[in-house]
Amino acid sequence: MKLMGICCKSQRQVIPENLGSSVKTPPHHLSRVNGWSPPLHFFQVVCWAIFLVMCVTSFGIFIPFLPLDWKLAAYAVMGAVFLFHMLVHLIAVTIDPAEVNVRLKSYAQPVPTFDRSKHAHVIQNQYCHLCEVTVSEKAKHCSSCNKCVSGFDHHCKWLNNCVGSRNYWFFFTSVASALCGLFCLMVLLLYVVIQNFVNPTKLRMDPLYKDVRSSNHWLLFLPLCPVQVKTPVVIFILTVALLLGSTSFVLLGHLLVFHLYLMAKHLSTFEYMMQARFQQNQVPTRREGLTLLKEKGRPKVGLPGGTPPRAEQTQVCCVARPSGRAPLPTSRLVSV
Repeated sequence: MKLMGICCKSQRQVIPENLGSSVKTPPHHLSRVNGWSPPLHFFQVVCWAIFLVMCVTSFGIFIPFLPLDWKLAAYAVMGAVFLFHMLVHLIAVTIDPAEVNVRLKSYAQPVPTFDRSKHAHVIQNQYCHLCEVTVSEKAKHCSSCNKCVSGFDHHCKWLNNCVGSRNYWFFFTSVASALCGLFCLMVLLLYVVIQNFVNPTKLRMDPLYKDVRSSNHWLLFLPLCPVQVKTPVVIFILTVALLLGSTSFVLLGHLLVFHLYLMAKHLSTFEYMMQARFQQNQVPTRREGLTLLKEKGRPKVGLPGGTPPRAEQTQVCCVARPSGRAPLPTSRLVSV
């Protein structure tokens, strides 16, 4: 768990009297309510930009290339998937995942800076020293949102919001629906690519193509506002859409499989990361132990010239006791 505002200066330093008044106290930061609270994250803007590009290219460019029957089915299926994804995504961003006691407080009150000299951890005995409230067992204090999150899983930069027990299923459904929409888009793009090499005339079934005489010209944004472009423009848009769609499909597919694995193991993302970090810290210790065992079990080689190897023998010596008492035998390890 990330700790916020840890003071790294030595406590032994003394501030001169003439400078004491100029030293400012670290600013107290406000807690973020949800994914719409400022500042917006760059990944969040990229996410919405990609979604907008997918919508425009799918409904404005590539679906109109389909035959009439397929076109209506594609509008219905992809429209439902894209609309459902946008809905659950907005819910995941808008929900406040904070603890109940945190939500009951006023977000207008600033959160103090954590001082390690006073407390070893932000949360101790299910009490948060920053939020100053009692929290549940699986709550964690997020440094990005600056508040305790109920059932903390991770902080999602794409949502610009924490993912906890209150919005985890909306997050998971958002990932699954986005993957489903990308799959539909990839099928559509592959159809256009294959049909362009096999029989390009099947991509020009719209009645408005009767006025287009050249086979090197295509109509985009049918049927509302047709725009005539040449073949290289269509190929460029198709290539960009394929690269963007395939990359997003692979990344989201990996994320979905990862969370399915976590569900099977009954772990959160935070717990998984803590276990992985603990195992990494244990590897050097195990290696050092194996090295010591090998060195102890390694036979010692004799010295050149027939000198026998050095042996370790236990020698008993006597330690004199005061008042004329008999000496006490002690044992020590001596190399001879």
